[in-house]
Amino acid sequence: MRLLDRYVLRNFLRAYFYCIAAFFSIWLVFDISDNISVFLDERVSAGQVVRYYLTQIPQIIVILLPVSLLLALLFCLSRMSRRNEIVSMLTAGVSIPRLLLPLICMGLFTSAVSGALNFALAPHAEQARKLAFETLRDDARAPGIVGQIFRNRSQNRTWFIQRFRPEQNEFITIQVLQQDENDNIVKNYMATQAFYRAPEKVWDLHGVKVVSYDAEGNITQEENRENLQMPQWNETPFRLASSNMRAEFLSLPELYDYLRFNSDFPQTLLAPFATHFQYRIALPWTCLVVVFLASPLAIGFSRAGLLSSVAAAIGLVFAMNFLTHLFLALGEGDRIPAWVAAWTPNILFAAVGLFFLYLRSTNRDAKSLTPFAARPLIT
Repeated sequence: MRLLDRYVLRNFLRAYFYCIAAFFSIWLVFDISDNISVFLDERVSAGQVVRYYLTQIPQIIVILLPVSLLLALLFCLSRMSRRNEIVSMLTAGVSIPRLLLPLICMGLFTSAVSGALNFALAPHAEQARKLAFETLRDDARAPGIVGQIFRNRSQNRTWFIQRFRPEQNEFITIQVLQQDENDNIVKNYMATQAFYRAPEKVWDLHGVKVVSYDAEGNITQEENRENLQMPQWNETPFRLASSNMRAEFLSLPELYDYLRFNSDFPQTLLAPFATHFQYRIALPWTCLVVVFLASPLAIGFSRAGLLSSVAAAIGLVFAMNFLTHLFLALGEGDRIPAWVAAWTPNILFAAVGLFFLYLRSTNRDAKSLTPFAARPLIT
């Protein structure tokens, strides 16, 4: 690594870590202020509080990284511009792209960190938050999902489940209706308890009553059994729980499994999950887009117009954030394809940032890069 790269990185990282620490401290103070009464009323131990906040850190870091990256870039490069350091580097034969190379590498590294956190930990943070407070406020309530209904359209099967715990594969009081192509009930399975054996992909039913019906709906046979194995049922606990899952709480592998297992669902039901699947992949690249947007605008060859360029960079990043949520809502509503909803803001603003980088590399002044800069009147 060249001395120039180390100098640019040192100036950037100092501001970057300060921004992350400052934003994280502000969030922590406000969150503790909101929840301190609950912690005290429920007599939550210090260890439980620490574990709770450890589950929230990945989500907060994913949110803070692009904003901290933006402010650190603007501070670092504008400060170097005011001190005429960038002009000196250009005079020494260093091009703008070469000057920004270590910052682009930091954008890639930040994108990788964001992608790793966004893979599973960050999506689960909000669900962990809700479960933590539900547990604190209602310790007597049994964990699990209550009153679940699931429809297997590919095999014409409908499940009614009183209570189950997906992580333990334990189901209490279930009823499974097997139907024909005309939605006529063929068999009715009622069990007091059921277990799913994942290695063998077999359902074990206990305390079972099986009722058979003819085409007119008349009972033709009733059978009571202590145990019954159903290897032909292809439902899994994850799939049965999926009917009340929310896309924004699922990790990337869970979204993939949801789309794979529930491919027979209507497109309107699958749209939020397909959109968030693409969004999980596209979101980390926002950090790299921020580098391309902020860096050219933060570099100035003179002090005139530098403030307006910085304001333009902040405005563009917030506009990108607005469009990201707008396109995400359109994708969830099945108004546009999932990949369009997830990738369009990144592609659009990356193109804008690369165009600004091209203009800056050709030694254009900051006034030519932003509509907020004052221009001389032509008479």
